[in-house]
Amino acid sequence: MPEIILTTLNAKHIHASLGLRYLYANLGELQPRAVIREFTIDPWPIDVAEQLLADQPRIIGLGVYIWNAERCRQLVALLKQVSPETIVVLGGPEVSHEWQDQEIVALADYLITGQGDLAFAQLCQQLLQGERPIQKVTEAPPPPLDQLQLPYAWYTDQDIAQRLIYVEASRGCPFKCEFCLSALDRTAVPFERERFMAALEQLYQRGVRHFKFVDRTFNLNPAQSVALLEFFLARLDEQLFLHFEVIPDHLPERLKAVLQRFPAGTLQLEIGIQSFNPEVQRIISRKQDNTRSRANLQWLRNETRAHLHADLIIGLPGEDMTSFADSFNQLAALAPHEIQVGVLKRLKGSPIIRHSEPFRMRYNPAAPYNVLSTDRINFPTMQRLNRFARYWEMIANSGRFQQSLPLVLADQPFERFMQLSDWLFATTGQVHRIALKRLFQLIYDGLTGPLGLSPGSVVPALEADFNCSGIKGRPGFLRDQGGTESSAAAPTSRLASRQARHR
Repeated sequence: MPEIILTTLNAKHIHASLGLRYLYANLGELQPRAVIREFTIDPWPIDVAEQLLADQPRIIGLGVYIWNAERCRQLVALLKQVSPETIVVLGGPEVSHEWQDQEIVALADYLITGQGDLAFAQLCQQLLQGERPIQKVTEAPPPPLDQLQLPYAWYTDQDIAQRLIYVEASRGCPFKCEFCLSALDRTAVPFERERFMAALEQLYQRGVRHFKFVDRTFNLNPAQSVALLEFFLARLDEQLFLHFEVIPDHLPERLKAVLQRFPAGTLQLEIGIQSFNPEVQRIISRKQDNTRSRANLQWLRNETRAHLHADLIIGLPGEDMTSFADSFNQLAALAPHEIQVGVLKRLKGSPIIRHSEPFRMRYNPAAPYNVLSTDRINFPTMQRLNRFARYWEMIANSGRFQQSLPLVLADQPFERFMQLSDWLFATTGQVHRIALKRLFQLIYDGLTGPLGLSPGSVVPALEADFNCSGIKGRPGFLRDQGGTESSAAAPTSRLASRQARHR
């Protein structure tokens, strides 16, 4: 029976917790007395509690994040009710800041704020020796990276076969964007290169081909970036897929030269734009050269075969709907493969809170703490933008409407997609669980209705998209038009399936 259980509730089964594996790797002599038990947010907390307590552990370490905060609160309440002698230790970003009034912290026995890689082992050592520290909260400073045991050996063969494998070449971020918890970091610190490369080689030899780098600023250090990319270029095969988050205005020539060498279907770059409005950028302390960012995006789109995933945020302080529309249209003109439209969230501890009163920022009191209204965007308009984001994910980012989407966007991407979004919600009252065949019919009706296109200009594009979907049967507008029904599911491209895994 393990005496220590490290656990968390992942958003999906395909996710594997990097944080738990760091804690396990750094337990030292306590490691044989510990296990990792991962769950998702789907099971009832009472069922998770039953499984955890079946091993009769003395200590349960629980990782708390924005996506599992409420489920974790319920879980801890159950654990302490059923087995009050079991010691519950919390950690994770959701409880590392503003923890004083959190019910989950009051329920638990101990809390480690910050990076608990080493602090958790020290606390467990005391607890298993029968010592009960009086101090409930430990503020863990960032550990020296050369003192950490790397976690990658603790990905199991099942993890490698079925789940995303997260890695990090560095920790921290030198930028101060106030919506992000990384604004609290002083700088970015790399792991020692040779040691990290050796760990990557071991993962590669074990069969890992999908590497998701969690570094906030992968291209901050071009020498490090080039070395990593060269490592993977030397090991290219048909299964390799890499995901990096990059700074949009920092793309030196030596990095460009390496990026051009990757074949299609191998490289995905997440590019945080967030807003093209210089005044909004100033308010949130975001340093971004917009001219250079646009030029780099255009270069990446035209000169590489990387899949580009660009981010925008709705509801930033100082941004109204017109400003957001302008950023969206500028980004759409640069034609990244995906535009991720996110809604601002007030992460606990993030400096964005200083703008709450000046800009009348009102947030959801429950996780994920999304912004509900600002002095520039009222609640009904914010709801419209939320629906815009959801329909955009469903239609544009799904990749299912590649021929039809240009008809929707034309020369006014934001305005026309907002028009379609408003019509879709008025027609269906739904922003999820819309069957794909029905969605094809709805897009046809929207294009030929409020967007004013003729059936003759719409049907060929929608029919081409439908025939690639693999759906059996045909929506009404195609039956009316005749044509040949696709008899088998179209094969899913290697790139599309990998992107879906990372999303």
